[in-house]
Amino acid sequence: MITDPEILKHLMQQGSLLPKEEMLEIARKKGNLFIGIPKEISFQERRVSLVPETVAVLVANGHRVKVETKSGEGANFSDNDYSEAGAEICHDSKEIFSCDIIFKVAPPSEEEVAMMPGNQTLISALQISIQPKIMLQKLMEKKITAIAWDYIRDDSGVYPVVRTLGEIAGTTAILMAGQLLSSFGSGKGIMLGGIAGVQPTEVVVIGAGTVGEYATRGALGLGASVKVFDNSLSRLRRLQNDIGTRVFTSVIQPKVLAKALMRADVVIGALRAPLGRTPCVVTEDMIQNMKSGSVLVDVSIDQGGCFETSRVTTHDNPTFEKHGVIHYCVPNIASRVSRTASFALSNIFSPILVDMGNKGGCKELIVRDPGFRNGVYIYKGILTSEVLGKVFDLRYKDIELLLMGMK
Repeated sequence: MITDPEILKHLMQQGSLLPKEEMLEIARKKGNLFIGIPKEISFQERRVSLVPETVAVLVANGHRVKVETKSGEGANFSDNDYSEAGAEICHDSKEIFSCDIIFKVAPPSEEEVAMMPGNQTLISALQISIQPKIMLQKLMEKKITAIAWDYIRDDSGVYPVVRTLGEIAGTTAILMAGQLLSSFGSGKGIMLGGIAGVQPTEVVVIGAGTVGEYATRGALGLGASVKVFDNSLSRLRRLQNDIGTRVFTSVIQPKVLAKALMRADVVIGALRAPLGRTPCVVTEDMIQNMKSGSVLVDVSIDQGGCFETSRVTTHDNPTFEKHGVIHYCVPNIASRVSRTASFALSNIFSPILVDMGNKGGCKELIVRDPGFRNGVYIYKGILTSEVLGKVFDLRYKDIELLLMGMK
């Protein structure tokens, strides 16, 4: 046995140079999400927030998903499709609204909020124009964290849900116009587009945002002649650059617009207002001077519409005729292609929900992801949206300051 202090000291120094076990950082514990998918009860809402393929991905990642029976019926998904994907099928709505995370398309109704026990997360659309003040107050009373999926931003600062639904609306608007122009759609028997030797269909698109861009793409792809109007030169320039071809563009000048409308076979109204009503840029006099049998599709109708003669219609009775012009004014145009729209929503939220689980839950994702945080309008019962606070005269707090105070 070695007792000499000098020798012991030397051996200890030598030992400290030997390879040692590497101390790795402990990974953050994954959170197991408990998600409820209710059946949509809003008028003519046929979309579903998550398709079976996305449910399968979530279940494979260790999460639990409950789906109310017949939730996917409007988008042609059966209960069996969800069951095979690993979801639990529930026949009682209260079970769905007791889940930790409630994920739906339309904003919740008063009855749905009443079924929520509280301290949960709600992810849905936020429709300020139809969102009553009492609903916000009830969500706040129940300490709900409410996230508007149409206000979530991606890494490049784009609103992916708004962009995707705009693409669907713009393309579908052109498809509907083509159907209405045909003789079997009570139209003049005109083919939307153009072929050799026949004058192409004249299409006017009012609005150069996402809806206007994809309506233009669809019309050009069919061979139509397209004119695009918007009050923003930058949007018109961006549209031309994105499409990659020259189209007629103009700022909205009444005389120029009226002349274009007189020759148009199809007019797509795709103007959007940041807040409030869409500006009405097409007067009744302009519509009276349009060709008999021409078609108006007012995609802006959910914000009041950009045609003076517009009035809200439904998917069951989508059109009416005024001054010889066929009007299509259905607010929720994406529900007409509900299966496509459901897949589009799921493709956006599949990685978000997986990331939420990997980061430890919804709260952690809100803290770590500024784009996701941008969609939060109520955080644990505290209103964080300045717009909603001013519109409904409610007290609100900035989400950034709120999170700093909770650290």
